[in-house]
This record gives sequence, structure tokens and C-alpha cells, in this order.
Amino acid sequence: MAELVLFHHARGLTDGVREFAGSLRAAGHVVHTPDLLDGVVPDSIDAGLALIRELGDEWDRRADRAVADLPEALVYAGFSAGEALAQRLAQTRPGARGALLYESCIPVTGEWALGPWPDGVPVQVHGAEGDEFFAEDLPAARELVDLAGPGLAELFVYPGSGHLFTDSSLPAYDADGAALVLERSTAFLDRLG
Repeated sequence: MAELVLFHHARGLTDGVREFAGSLRAAGHVVHTPDLLDGVVPDSIDAGLALIRELGDEWDRRADRAVADLPEALVYAGFSAGEALAQRLAQTRPGARGALLYESCIPVTGEWALGPWPDGVPVQVHGAEGDEFFAEDLPAARELVDLAGPGLAELFVYPGSGHLFTDSSLPAYDADGAALVLERSTAFLDRLG
């Protein structure tokens, strides 16, 4: 059994994010799903991103508070805007057991880097090949996988173009792709014990 924190995307803690978390729980894992937007579920990605920009540094502080009382030995996971939080915490909070990065990836080198990937921390990155948001992050995802190494890092690119294709409550949902993401994520968590 692994314990993880799963950060929602810019559309908030939707029913689809809750369902994904519930599937991981059903597989035997402990999943924390903090609501960083305090119940607000924006009606578009743009509206959600505008709200996150309005929150500014408070967005990160809310994530930090969400994990403050949790054990250090966590897996950090996040969808899109929540991916950045998960990746930051996996790279900077001691004790990370792994990371599941969905539909986004932040560079680990260069100007926008969060710093180096921690030694020995396994990671999976998942995204749709035609997703305009993920396409911008794909070079960073490839670099992360190369730097972390094939024994620790995996990149999975799925057919389709929908952003947030893993969220069953949103129009971009792809049932087949989401099922495969869930299967691979569960296998990743199972390996961590």
C-alpha cells in the first residue's frame, strides 16, 4: 500500500478527480485529495487558471499546508496545474517515494527548473500526444525521464488531443486512455508497496 496526495487541476476538485482517487483507493492505496480552491469548480480551464493566478503564492501555500501533517514518505501526484505542485513537492520535500505527473511536466534544468530530480525517486509522466498544453511540456518530460533514468522514470503518451482526458466529469474525457493511465498508475503504486 502506498500513500499519496493527489492535487486537482485548474477546474478544481471535480467529480472526475474524486472518481480517479476513488479507483486508486479501491486498489488499496491511501489517497489524500486536498481542495485547493475551497469548493470552487471553475467552468473552464481558462477561468481556473485565472483564479490560480489571482491566488498567486497562496496556491503553493495551500498545497504546502495540505501536506504539512502528512508523513514525509508520500507519493506526489497531480493533474495539469496540480502537477506543478506535485512535482515541486516531490523535488523539494524530503522523503518523497515517487511522483505521478499527469498532463504536464515542469523542466528540471534551465530557467524554469524546480531543481534537479531527487536521486532514487521513481516517476511516471502521462499525457495526450495532441494536447496543446502537454505538447509544450513534452520536452521537459523527456528530459526528466532521461535524467532520472529508465529504471526509475517512464513517459506515457496517449492518442488523442484532449487536455484533462483523465477526468470523467469533463468533455475531454477519454475512457480508454484514462483506464490505461489508471492501470499504469496503480501498477506504479503497487511496486512501491
